[in-house]
Amino acid sequence: MNCLHILPKMSISNPRSPVPATGKALKSNSRRPPALNLGVVRSDRRGNMAVSASSGSASSTGKGDAEVKEEKSEIYSNNMTEAMGAVLTYRHELGMNYNFIRPDLIVGSCLQTPSDVDKLRGIGVKTIFCLQLGSDLEYFGVDLGAIIEYAKKCGDIEHCRAEIRDFDAFDLRMRLPAVVSKLHKAVNKNGGVTYVHCTAGLGRAPATALAYMFWVQGYNLGEANKLLQCKRPCFPKLEAIKNASADILTGLLKTRIRLTWGGGNCSLVEVSGLDIGWEQRIPLRFDEEQGSWIFERDLPEGRYEYKYIVDGEWTCNKYELISSPNRDGHVNNYVQVLSDGSNDVNGDLRKRLTGEEVHITKEERQTIREFLESYSA
Repeated sequence: MNCLHILPKMSISNPRSPVPATGKALKSNSRRPPALNLGVVRSDRRGNMAVSASSGSASSTGKGDAEVKEEKSEIYSNNMTEAMGAVLTYRHELGMNYNFIRPDLIVGSCLQTPSDVDKLRGIGVKTIFCLQLGSDLEYFGVDLGAIIEYAKKCGDIEHCRAEIRDFDAFDLRMRLPAVVSKLHKAVNKNGGVTYVHCTAGLGRAPATALAYMFWVQGYNLGEANKLLQCKRPCFPKLEAIKNASADILTGLLKTRIRLTWGGGNCSLVEVSGLDIGWEQRIPLRFDEEQGSWIFERDLPEGRYEYKYIVDGEWTCNKYELISSPNRDGHVNNYVQVLSDGSNDVNGDLRKRLTGEEVHITKEERQTIREFLESYSA
């Protein structure tokens, strides 16, 4: 039968009843919802939106090259919109763009050439903090080695890097403690202004800056996000920051789940979503004795949406938990991983930290700071 099995220490609300192996599935053509309309922003050092910090990488070699860059930006923007659930636009060909969130903290898009290092030095930046993966840099043809080498030659600015996967809220949650620890140590070492960037400066970078403001600089999360949005409209994943906060304070306990797709009348069953993101797929294993496809995984507490891909077709199992339809009417399966209730204190703390209004006590913030300062990769 097609169903979700909860192994020990797993709790789930409103489980669907199991069905025969011939159970049918719900089909959906889209995995992610659209949301509010945001766009690229450019700013001066005071955070006023409008002034572009144009990069020297803009092409002047011909219309063909410019069209290629524009097409890459359009593809990236479409992927970002689909993955993030908000209409987001990034035009790489227009150059680096950024906003001062605080006098000592900037969030922006990626550097494109060594000359961008000089632009940042000119506004007092002492630390460039890059969150990009190698694949991000390769897509837009950014030579990071040249940028790092030039920063070293300057001697008055440091380039730091801590990778987070693009469009992946779970990887953001898992990586934030290590990333903010590295950021915190770099800021303490270098002082001055810090420039935090990903590719577009609309997802990973603002989320990292928010976590730093929340954990280190003393803001509550709502205040920090309000300030951020006033300076740079963007779409940081707040749930990732909330869950990362709870992970630090409660410990990262995991519970095993098992997904089962019944019936052997297909050649390949895969799953996407969960903690691996929508851009990846993991195949289920076919158990001949049970006549079912099986997938097991250890997950921390949280709500995880997922979808099956059966012989290449994306589909939901209508006998498992199903999310509410988005504005286009599309749905996903989901699982809510909860604690087993053996530690009510940790359970209450996680519930408080993942609610709508998030506040941490002075003692909790001190615990987080001590964790960040003692963390070693």
